[in-house]
Amino acid sequence: MDNAPKKVFVKTYGCQMNVYDSERMRDVLRPLGYAETATPEEADLVILNTCHIREKAAEKVYSELGKIRRMKRTRAELGAEMLIAVAGCVAQAEGEEIVRRAPAVDLVFGPQTYHRLPQLLARQRAAGEAVVETEFPAEEKFEELDSRPLPRRGVAAFLTVQEGCDKFCSFCVVPYTRGSEFSRPVAQVLGEARRMAGQGVKEFTLLGQNVNAYHGMDNRGRSLGLAGLVAELSRIEGIERLRYTTSHPRDMTGELIAAHAENAKLMPYLHLPVQSGSDSILKAMNRGHTAEFYLRLIERFRAARPDLAVSGDFIVGFPGETDKDFESTLSLIREVRYASAFSFKYSPRPGTPAAESTKQISESEKSARLQELQALIHAQQTAFNAAVVGRTLSVLLEKPGRDAGQLVGRSPYLQSVHIQAEPGLIGTIVDTHIMGVGTNSLWGHHDHAV
Repeated sequence: MDNAPKKVFVKTYGCQMNVYDSERMRDVLRPLGYAETATPEEADLVILNTCHIREKAAEKVYSELGKIRRMKRTRAELGAEMLIAVAGCVAQAEGEEIVRRAPAVDLVFGPQTYHRLPQLLARQRAAGEAVVETEFPAEEKFEELDSRPLPRRGVAAFLTVQEGCDKFCSFCVVPYTRGSEFSRPVAQVLGEARRMAGQGVKEFTLLGQNVNAYHGMDNRGRSLGLAGLVAELSRIEGIERLRYTTSHPRDMTGELIAAHAENAKLMPYLHLPVQSGSDSILKAMNRGHTAEFYLRLIERFRAARPDLAVSGDFIVGFPGETDKDFESTLSLIREVRYASAFSFKYSPRPGTPAAESTKQISESEKSARLQELQALIHAQQTAFNAAVVGRTLSVLLEKPGRDAGQLVGRSPYLQSVHIQAEPGLIGTIVDTHIMGVGTNSLWGHHDHAV
């Protein structure tokens, strides 16, 4: 490849793990002379980092590719090149089909192979045709990425510690697109965290498809669980806050519950998806737990950390869901009292058992149930936010706000908080008296930096 300045545009779909992956793609491309651009029209390389979880995910990608193909043609008419790459979970699931349906695509690679981007680009140029790479070398990927220099991050960052899933929920494609569960070695995680902390990162969110299934090997050949990894990370100078997502109820341990009581750097926030409050639907989903099991887990967490904020995920209109099943979900939500939650209408994923069910629910019924569930969640979220007014919370200031003299940060409960403060306080944790609640955030007055 020549040394002329090149531009890359990366569009990220879906989860936090894709956000992390997109950042690392930019890291891999930087030594090749690629600088990021905010507009695809001027990009020499366009990457769509895709997610297969959302409804009609693949079709949305093909629609986007149609637009980019026209941009590629326009650049070609001006004598400029544009390479198109499809990455992530849709790439993993669709593979060669993407090139067949969208011949303008030059690269297709899955979430475990983006560390090979320099080689893939070289192969594409040498062959003059599309390159498809969808292997699952997760360990090789992280070893390769670990050897690369990290660019400067903000004060809060994602850190992938685990990938893949062995649960095979009947609605989910992750085991097919991300592979089986893999935990990064402890030393590798700590090394990346130290380098990022040395650049000013104060808060880490540990990522994994089932992050609490983490069981990385340490230098003594011992398997360390997520609670042990959190303990190791909390000892690194500069790290002030730790979070983790997403967890599975079946992988929750007593050690991790205890860590919420004992480790002051582990934030009082738990994202623990349940998907449904009906045992019959949970069984059909192959979740491997009951609603009662989930509720008792929440009880144990709140006994360990009484001020814990709980977030969750819900799917409404799963095949076979009755009015009684849906009411069981609403009942569970009322009992848990969520600070926030993600909720979706069920949509079939090709190749998953649920997609083959003959008990599909009508779109109108799914929409009505989703509206009712989201109204309940919104009321709980509003109540949770209102309850912190008048309290003093520690806020990690992350960036300037929209208004002059304003900074934005996060509370321990992951709420966005706006305060009037000098730019020099970015990266500090300030005690903030919460004065009021906006539509999607809080606002307050800071006392002093800590």
